[in-house]
Amino acid sequence: MSFNDNIHLDPSRVSTSGAGRKIAGAGGGSILGVLLILGFSYLTGIDLTSLISSQAPSSSSSSSSVDVSTCQTGADANERVECRMVATAQSLDEVWKTQLADQHTGVSYELPDFQIFTNSVSTACGSATSAVGPFYCPGDSTVYLDLGFFDEMVTQYGASDSVLAQEYVVAHEWGHHIQNLQGVFRTYNTRETGSQGAGVRSELQADCYAGVWMHWASSTPDPSTGTPYLQTPTADQIMGALQTAEAIGDDRLQTKYQGTTNSESWTHGSAQQRATWLQTGLDSGSIATCNTWDVPRV
Repeated sequence: MSFNDNIHLDPSRVSTSGAGRKIAGAGGGSILGVLLILGFSYLTGIDLTSLISSQAPSSSSSSSSVDVSTCQTGADANERVECRMVATAQSLDEVWKTQLADQHTGVSYELPDFQIFTNSVSTACGSATSAVGPFYCPGDSTVYLDLGFFDEMVTQYGASDSVLAQEYVVAHEWGHHIQNLQGVFRTYNTRETGSQGAGVRSELQADCYAGVWMHWASSTPDPSTGTPYLQTPTADQIMGALQTAEAIGDDRLQTKYQGTTNSESWTHGSAQQRATWLQTGLDSGSIATCNTWDVPRV
């Protein structure tokens, strides 16, 4: 999925970590262990990240090398990943503002913050390094992302390197923001693990919400130009997003890093579950179809 070249970008939509900011480092532990901790922490606002950061011997300085100030057009977004993040955020804002109203959800859209960080970051949910991957913190309504994750998800997890796959990752985290607006984290115990637990159901709903965004993104215009932010995705691009959803399924990650899988400890869902719910949102464009809470098996 490529951006239309003439859309207008607002670089202020995305913030970056300040140079020299002192924050506690987070190190040690397996990737799987980090994922399990985040399954409890970042989706609930309950800080368990000390289980990660306590292993770091000292604080570290985070300096941002990411400059979004020159991100002005869709052509910039097609060429540079940091500009792609600006365009993706703006598209997500417009789609969700429109669809929450048009689909009569009773929820008004509020913009989340979106921060690109390098190495490590301090949040209302605790401190974290880039090892944890992208996450949403409900405590400060912010999506956090180290751009290096996109290379890691390809080289380490076997995900697609397509543009739409990158956008899916951001759209998934935006899905958690929509859940926050809906009161999901107050209603359900998303710390619950297991293939049928509330934690997995929350993650699968976020996948479905990412699909809802994909459904509407190529028909929702940039208000500055009247041109849709995104071109219609091709079959290959959609396949890349689905491949990425599968690559970061709990069963795939556990098998890769532990040699076996245990569904009772899942926090995000299996490869099949994640791809299925992403496809559900993409096919329907309906927020109502993303109700992972009332179905007996997800």
